[in-house]
Amino acid sequence: MKIRNRVAIITGGASGIGAGLAERFAREGAAGIVVADLNMEQARAVAAGIGNRAVAVRCDVGSEADVRALVDTARQQFGRIDIYFSNAGIPPGFGGLALEDQVWERMWRVHCMAHVFGARAVLPEMVSRGEGYFALTSSAAGVLNIVESAPYAATKHAAVGLAEWIRIAYGRRGVRVSCLCPQSVDTAMTRGVGAGSSGGDPMITPLDVADSVVRAMRDETFLVLSHPQTAHYMRRKVENYDRWLGGMQKLHATYGSQR
Repeated sequence: MKIRNRVAIITGGASGIGAGLAERFAREGAAGIVVADLNMEQARAVAAGIGNRAVAVRCDVGSEADVRALVDTARQQFGRIDIYFSNAGIPPGFGGLALEDQVWERMWRVHCMAHVFGARAVLPEMVSRGEGYFALTSSAAGVLNIVESAPYAATKHAAVGLAEWIRIAYGRRGVRVSCLCPQSVDTAMTRGVGAGSSGGDPMITPLDVADSVVRAMRDETFLVLSHPQTAHYMRRKVENYDRWLGGMQKLHATYGSQR
């Protein structure tokens, strides 16, 4: 799908990857861009930088009522929704099983249920029209893992599984589906976080990620790996799962035990 003349909602659009996506979609000629975030000051700044094709909307993606209100606002403003990019995320709660339930629950709502809420709100319209694009941001942690944070690893894996299911269930009904799985990206969320399970691979910019997303959407590619190294690590994982787990145990001894 080409983005030109399309209407897109981007959650977590006020900064980081979301802001990069909004800027890149605008350059691609999107007809309308809804920048959704809890941080309205930054969301308005991103929308203002794009111009009258963009609006900022406050949304807590962990609330289905907020997500439905976001979608309603987008329809009122632009008449339709062609692309829904469920991108919002929160920083890892560093630690393991002992982390408080509220950390696990918030991660679950933002990193998994938010995608469910978005899909519920927009997929019926896309199916009835026979066309639409639903994309979500997981993480390389969703196809590999992350040694520093158990809830982050679990919920990002859940996001990948959900995206696969939506592609399986709706891919023949006109809905394109992509799942973005970046490694380290230079955002406010990652600054000050050690290399950990990233293995020291280079940190890229949100605009680099947005470029990879646009290419994937043009080709309607499911898995968007903004870091090519991720595919290499995935192959090593499936070729010898036990050996890969042994290597991750070594990383955990170095990085995870420090949390």
